[in-house]
Amino acid sequence: MRRYCNDKCIAFSIHGLIHKTHLRNALLKRSYWKYSILLPCCTSRKRVIHMTSNGHGTNAPQLNGSLEAIYKFSRPHTVRGTLLAAISGCLRAILEGGFFVSKSLVFRAILGVVALILGNVFIVGINQVYDIEVDKVNKPFLPLAAQQMEVPFAWLLVVSSGIVGVAITRLYFSRLIFYLYIAGLGCGALYSVPPFRWRRWPWMAAITISFVRGFLLNFGVYHATKSALGIPFQWNPVILFTACFMTIYACVIALAKDLPDVQGDKQYRVETFAARMGVDKVVRLVVALLLFDYIFAILTALVAPAGTFRRHIMLWTHIGFALWWIQESKRVQTNSKPSLLQFYRSIWNLFYAEYCVLPFL
Repeated sequence: MRRYCNDKCIAFSIHGLIHKTHLRNALLKRSYWKYSILLPCCTSRKRVIHMTSNGHGTNAPQLNGSLEAIYKFSRPHTVRGTLLAAISGCLRAILEGGFFVSKSLVFRAILGVVALILGNVFIVGINQVYDIEVDKVNKPFLPLAAQQMEVPFAWLLVVSSGIVGVAITRLYFSRLIFYLYIAGLGCGALYSVPPFRWRRWPWMAAITISFVRGFLLNFGVYHATKSALGIPFQWNPVILFTACFMTIYACVIALAKDLPDVQGDKQYRVETFAARMGVDKVVRLVVALLLFDYIFAILTALVAPAGTFRRHIMLWTHIGFALWWIQESKRVQTNSKPSLLQFYRSIWNLFYAEYCVLPFL
C-alpha cells in the first residue's frame, strides 16, 4: 500500500513537471517576437553605455575628460598653495587696516586671485610642455605625458593664461605689482624654456622657486592689498618674518620636488640635487632645512619684543608643526617612490597649514 502511494506521488510530480515545461515552452513561443526585438535593443544599449564610459560615444564624456585634463595640467597642489598665500596676505593686510572692506576691494581681491592662478597655470604649464619626455617616466599621470591633452591645446592654455594675467595686473593694480608679476612669469618661463632652462642647474632652480613662491608671492599680495586699502606700504616684523620663513620653505619644496623623479632625471640627464647627491643625502638636507625653519620661527617668537607677534600662537603652532615634521620624516623610505611621494605631500600639507596660521601671528 505504501509503495502504491509513493508511485502515485511520483507520477503526479512527473505529470506536474511535464505540464509546467509545456506551459513554459508555449509562453516562450508566444513571446518570442518580443524577445527578438528586445534583445538587439538591450545589446545596442550595452554598446552605447560601453562607448560612453570609454569616452567615444557622446560629447559629454569628452568634455569631462578635457576638464579633468585641464585640472591635472594646472597642478592642483600648487594652485592650493597660491590660493592660500593670496588669502593669507589679504587677511593680514585687512586685519592691520582695521577690518575695512569695500566692494571695490573685494572685486580687486578676486581679480588678484584670478591673476595669481593664471600665473600659476602659465608657469607649471610651460614646464610640462618642455618636459613631456621626462614626465613620461617621472609623472606619467600628467595629461601631456598620458596623451590626454594635445600640445597645441596646452600651448593655448599657457599663452592665454599669461596674457590674461598680465592684462589684469596692468589694468587693476599698481605699476610695481605689474612689474613683480612680469618678473614672476619671466622667472617661471626661464626655468623651463630652452636655451636658458634654469632647471638644468640645481642651485639656479632652487633660487628661482624660492624667489617666486617665497618672496614675490608673499610681498606682492600684501603690498597689493595695502595699496587697494589706500594704506602706504611699510615693512613690519610679521611680513618680514613671513617673507623670510616662506623663502626658506620654498627652497625646501625646490629640493624635495625632485626626490621621486630621480630615475627620469638621470635618464634624460637633468641635473638636480637628488640626481647629483643621491636621495638619502637630499632627504636629510630637506628634513634639516625645514626643521631649521621651524626653530627659526620658535626663536623669533621667544626673542621678539612684547606685542610684536601673538607670541602664544606663533610659539605653540610652530612647535606643533616641528613635531609633526619629525614624525613624518621618520616614516620616509628613501628607496620607495610611493614613500617619497608621501614625504613630498607632507611638505605641502605643512605648507598649507602655515598659511592658515600666518594672518593671525
